Amino acid sequence: METQEWYTIRNADAIDTPALVLYPERIRANIHAATGMTDHIERLRPHVKTHKSPEVTKLLLEAGIQWFKCATLAEAAMLAHAGAPDILLAYQPTAAKLGRWLELIRKFSGVTFSCLVDNAATGALLSEAAQKAGIPLHVYIDLNVGMNRTGIKPDEGALELYEALTRMPDIRVEGLHAYDGHINETDITQRNDSCTRAFAPVYFLRTLLKERGYPPVKLIAGGSPTFSVHAGKPDVECSPGTFVYWDKGYQELLPDLRFVPAALVLARIISLPAPDQVCIDLGYKSIAAEQPINRRVFFLNAPELKMLRHSEEHLVAETVPGHGWKIGDLLYGLPYHICPTVALYQHAEVVMDGAKTGEWPVAGKDYMR
Repeated sequence: METQEWYTIRNADAIDTPALVLYPERIRANIHAATGMTDHIERLRPHVKTHKSPEVTKLLLEAGIQWFKCATLAEAAMLAHAGAPDILLAYQPTAAKLGRWLELIRKFSGVTFSCLVDNAATGALLSEAAQKAGIPLHVYIDLNVGMNRTGIKPDEGALELYEALTRMPDIRVEGLHAYDGHINETDITQRNDSCTRAFAPVYFLRTLLKERGYPPVKLIAGGSPTFSVHAGKPDVECSPGTFVYWDKGYQELLPDLRFVPAALVLARIISLPAPDQVCIDLGYKSIAAEQPINRRVFFLNAPELKMLRHSEEHLVAETVPGHGWKIGDLLYGLPYHICPTVALYQHAEVVMDGAKTGEWPVAGKDYMR
């Protein structure tokens, strides 16, 4: 009996390209793997920036996960509509966002919302808005452990900020947040050592807060690369995101993490510009293009293709003379970076048991910014 590769779609003629394609069985397998990496499911707070999907959110909820993290108000709204009971906006809202943030909190009064703060001025802004609205705002202090983009260093300044925030009216300080995306060594021992060094000041800060009489301080930490490291430590909420779909980049970089690709981009050959070249309908409007051209997509059924030129609607790749590819041939592409790739699509094609069965919206783009 002829076997079919896991990614092959029997009724692919029903799908126009380029298309984002999801495999729910594999998404469930990745969720199961993630829940098995922590001793308590309460320590999982997955980031939804990768999938932006109410359907994937519901799969996470069905697995028992109740705590979520997002990067935008649109993603927060998507989570609330999908039934998530606890939502952290891993972003520090400016005055321009505060009105919509408060509106979301009012609309979903049964949901626990929180956001990040890394300075006293923003804390004061939130406090004033909370008092006017009559709604207390929950916050986590954003710590800079080496990403150097947002956050306050976990030192005396962070201790002073924590204490200042606790004195502000209608501000509820829930704990600390630290993202360590810069820690991504392939060797797990090196990754573990880097993570331990980066978080030593964070743990010392928690100790100081405890000594000053504050209740136990929550810590939300990490992404996918350091997930296994933080999962092995007590009292840390882990925030992997890419794990639900996985991608070629993390598959190569993090071989110790046994997640499987669950999202592809489907493309077709649309021209044969030279005897040793094919042109594919996968421009950089359809696949994340922030990395070098040879690290944007890997075609599972055409691993020999070498990317040459990339433009808005076209990808030209080199093959061998006499290759046999024809116009209209289907290519199954594994993105190197799935998160920004998903953000390029309005919906995804859903494939179950080797056939397209429906569509899922990328709804985290549509509610609001």
